[in-house]
Amino acid sequence: MHTPAASSLPSPLAPEWLQFPAGDVNQLDDGVWSRTAKRTDEGELEIGGVRASQLLQDFGSPLYVIDETDVRERAAAAAQDFTTAFTDIGAEVELHYASKAFLSIDVARWMAEAGLGLDVSSGGELEVALAAGIAPKEIGLHGNNKSIVEIERAVEVGVGSIIIDSLQEVERIADAAARAGKIQPVMVRLNAGIHASTHSYLATSHEDQKFGLTFDVAREAIARIRELDSLELLGLHSHIGSSIYEPSGFGAAAHKLMSFRAELLGGGPVPEVNLGGGFGIAYLPSDDAPVLADLARGIAAEVARAVQETGSDLPKFTFEPGRSIVGPGGTTLYTVGTTKPVDVPGEAGNAKRLYVAVDGGMSDNIRPALYEADYCVRLANRESEASPQLARVVGKHCESGDIVVNNDYLPADITPGDLLAVPATGAYCWSLSNHYNYLDRPAVIAVRDGAARTLIRRITINDQLAHDAAWSPEEN
Repeated sequence: MHTPAASSLPSPLAPEWLQFPAGDVNQLDDGVWSRTAKRTDEGELEIGGVRASQLLQDFGSPLYVIDETDVRERAAAAAQDFTTAFTDIGAEVELHYASKAFLSIDVARWMAEAGLGLDVSSGGELEVALAAGIAPKEIGLHGNNKSIVEIERAVEVGVGSIIIDSLQEVERIADAAARAGKIQPVMVRLNAGIHASTHSYLATSHEDQKFGLTFDVAREAIARIRELDSLELLGLHSHIGSSIYEPSGFGAAAHKLMSFRAELLGGGPVPEVNLGGGFGIAYLPSDDAPVLADLARGIAAEVARAVQETGSDLPKFTFEPGRSIVGPGGTTLYTVGTTKPVDVPGEAGNAKRLYVAVDGGMSDNIRPALYEADYCVRLANRESEASPQLARVVGKHCESGDIVVNNDYLPADITPGDLLAVPATGAYCWSLSNHYNYLDRPAVIAVRDGAARTLIRRITINDQLAHDAAWSPEEN
């Protein structure tokens, strides 16, 4: 086996934010890994009391692992943190879990048990929520292009709110509710023009994009809603983006929405204001992600200031955390297939980068390719005393952009058959997963108190072939 030469000094290829391991290259950073993740005496990664090697032996590789204790505790803490922060300013608050981050029947039930409602963005997500037994009045339906079928189903089951995203939806929802003999509560999503500090694809409240209504169009929509007997105006909605670390953006959105609400109150009640979610988490040890309790207090203070400055009363506030609840509790496990040291020329001479190819890739985590998202990685099946080597973890797909972890240090003796673990993959990894190159879609496993169970089964090549109209299992 060829072991690439490693150094006790940082690689000149490493980005400035990447910290060179001063001690143990296998160390787990508490700010990134799930709460029960630890290393055994033999150096193996253990989550929820179950070893990584045992998980892959039982459920296959790659594998999404959800730390159930972590996710449940974060959901309960989020509800408590926001309740405390908003009680202090005299306001009622409610949390809805943004199910697009990750949704399964079990996870929906965990959220309900923690006291959270559920936001869904499609008819499919709505059906999962209903299958989990979530009370329809605790569900909100989002989406910029809801179909007639989706609207009719939401009205039929009695969802607590439908968030209107276009003028056309006003008439569609009103018609569906009238035919069903119901009065449907609705919210109007506003494009508040807040430019959140995040990737352009994650900023959802700047002017030139598909979500929400401008204030002028919203006035027209709300006037029409108030004319229709089958609709009830529940309130205003805003979502400024994702992976946000600071409360100031929420304060700016609150100021705009509260000013608009003060104007609208002359024509009738506006009982609720939903400021969305998008609270950031740490993906890297160098990330300075906020403690959610601190963020809740900061947002509450910004809201209180907006209320005072606009002379408004206090409505009920709603928030939609997703990533901040389920993201840190997820870890993806991979098996190393090949390693390839590559000499990279530069001004100071050649530097070496180790390419480590695993048995997954952009089919199970497309976020690096889609958003230039950064992750970290650790050896998961053993300890190593080898020196750190700058590595790039790549997948097995036919794309040069098929990168799982762009830059991190791994032990230089990494070898085929080793197991790697990538933390903070609980949000938007399974949800965005795909079958590119006909790879399996990995299973999702929950671990807790030394036991593991399947949340979502692996989708294999036979499962995929079953959807091919020309395939006959009897002939293969």
